[in-house]
Amino acid sequence: MPAHLIDENASSRSVSSVALKYGLSCTAAMVAETVTYPLDITKTRLQTHSGIEGAKQKSRGMFKVTYNIARHEGLLSLWQGLRPAIFRHYIYTGIRMGAYEVIRSTWTESKDKAKFTVWKSMFSGLVSGAIAQFVASPMDLVKVQMQMEGLRARKNLPPRFRSTWHACVSLYRSNGIAGLWIGWIPNCQRAALLNMADLATYDRTKHWILDNTSFGDDVWTHGFCSALSGLAAATVSTPADVVKTRIMDQLRHMHDHKDPAQARIYKGSLDCLMHIIRTEGFMALYRGFLPTYIRMAPWSLTFWISYEKIRYLTGASSF
Repeated sequence: MPAHLIDENASSRSVSSVALKYGLSCTAAMVAETVTYPLDITKTRLQTHSGIEGAKQKSRGMFKVTYNIARHEGLLSLWQGLRPAIFRHYIYTGIRMGAYEVIRSTWTESKDKAKFTVWKSMFSGLVSGAIAQFVASPMDLVKVQMQMEGLRARKNLPPRFRSTWHACVSLYRSNGIAGLWIGWIPNCQRAALLNMADLATYDRTKHWILDNTSFGDDVWTHGFCSALSGLAAATVSTPADVVKTRIMDQLRHMHDHKDPAQARIYKGSLDCLMHIIRTEGFMALYRGFLPTYIRMAPWSLTFWISYEKIRYLTGASSF
C-alpha cells in the first residue's frame, strides 16, 4: 500500500479515536453529574450564603440547606440548572479529557504511560483544565444563575429565565457577548487547579499501582484512584470555587438592585478573595468543602469507573 494512503488511514484512525474518547468522556460525565447534582446546588447555596446577603448570619449546615431547598422549593429544585450543567460537560469534560490525553501522548516518546512524570501530568492537567473551562464558561455562568432562581421564588420575585436558552439570551442582551464570560478568570483558575489535582492524581496513582503491585487494571483500582483524585481536587479547588461562585452570583444582586453599581462588591477575583478573607476569615474560603468533597468523591468514582468501563466495552485503550 502506498505510504500516503497508510498515513491517511493512520490519521483517520487517530481522529476517530479522539472523537470516540470525547463522546465516551461526555457520556460518563453526564451520568456522574445527574447522580450527584443535588450536592452541587447545595454547595452553591452554601458558598453564596453569608457572601453578599446575610453576611452577619450564621452559616447553615449542608443537610439543613438541602432539606430547606427540597421543602420550600420542591424536590425537583435539587436538580434546578442540571441542563446547562450537562451542556457544560459536553464541552468541558470532552475537551479536558481529550486535551490531557493528546498532551500526554505528544509528550511521551514511548507508549509507556508510566514514564509520564508527575510534574508533566500536573502541567497537562493544568493546561487542559484551563482551556476546557474557558470554552465552557458561559454554561457555568448560566448554571449558577439558574441554581439561585429558587431563592428569588421564595422572595416572591418573578423568575428571570424560562429555560437554558432564554438564560443565555438574557445574559447576552444585558451584558453583551463578554458578559457570558463573567467570572471566567476564577473559573479557569479553579478548573486548572482541579484538573491538575484530579487528572494527575488518578493517572499517576493508577499507573504506579499497576507497575509496583499485583493489583490489576480493574474496578477496584479505578475506585481507589478516583477516591484519592476526588479528595485532592476538592482540597485544591474549593477556595477558587468559592471566589468563582461569589463573582457569578453577584449578577443576581445587581439585577435585583435599583442601582446595579451599588450592588457590585467585587472588582475581580483577587479583590473577592481578599474581601472574603478580610470580612469572613480564611476558613470562609473552604465554605462548602464538605458538600464539595461529598459530591466530588461519588462524582469522581462514578465518572472514572463509568469512563474506564465504557472505554473497555468500546475497544478503546485504558486511560
